Amino acid sequence: MTVSVLLADDQPLLSLGFRLVLEAQPDIIVVGEAGNGAQAVTMTRALRPDVVLMDVRMPVLDGIEATREIVGSGSPARILILTTFDLDEYVYAALRAGAGGFLLKDVPPAELISAIHAVVGGHAVVAPAVTRRLLDIALPHLPRPVTDERLDRLTDREREVLTLVAGGLSNSEIAAGLHLSEATVKAHVGRLLAKLELRDRVQIVVYAYENGLAPRTTSFG
Repeated sequence: MTVSVLLADDQPLLSLGFRLVLEAQPDIIVVGEAGNGAQAVTMTRALRPDVVLMDVRMPVLDGIEATREIVGSGSPARILILTTFDLDEYVYAALRAGAGGFLLKDVPPAELISAIHAVVGGHAVVAPAVTRRLLDIALPHLPRPVTDERLDRLTDREREVLTLVAGGLSNSEIAAGLHLSEATVKAHVGRLLAKLELRDRVQIVVYAYENGLAPRTTSFG
């Protein structure tokens, strides 16, 4: 399957670098380049890419608002935010807006390719530990936790898995700690997504933080 990618960045040299990396792959095609968020929204609607690599700070419309508009339109395009660690609060806002994850602008080519394939397959591309680091930094910007009524839909085991996902553990680590099969943990995560009406694993982490469920440390025993 060929994966179509739209680049959204107001720095032409960065866009060129990403294009060269992506077009060297036999199964990835760059369908366009947007120089600002408004163009990204318009071009996503017209070109229907599988993935949008979205910069955060752009003129006319920033990457956060562009992400919100694209996701709100019902577009199936998956959005990967391009950022640096000094923009953590913007990353958090973008994840809340519906982005599927984020990449650092100095991401190695191999990781960029892997991330694009992963997100097309429905997986989150943000490493859980890094996601948590970002959210820890962003905590002062978050509103006071308010318990969501959707939590009442979860079983005790699903709540436990929710907390562990938010703590930065992978499915295999959760399986080992709870003495479950990895397939069972994956099923629990799938039910969490459905019951909490979330898009992906990244939003599980965000949801846990917003509801005061993310632990500072994660351990078993």
